[in-house]
Amino acid sequence: MIEMKKITKKTVLGNLIIEYPETIEVFFEHGLPCATCQVASEETVEQAAKSHGIKVEKLLKDLNKAIKKK
Repeated sequence: MIEMKKITKKTVLGNLIIEYPETIEVFFEHGLPCATCQVASEETVEQAAKSHGIKVEKLLKDLNKAIKKK
């Protein structure tokens, strides 16, 4: 089991969605449906946000909020 206390810019999407599947909804809300694609297995939150023109700080805030509900 992967233990994460806080999601950061360097968090790898593949690890994140395995441990916290509830974050998939957050990615979709931010326009990142590719969070579940093969590239995501090695891409960081920052890389995904930048490649889709999304503000990484807002995404991180929402992702961390989602995992605190778990």
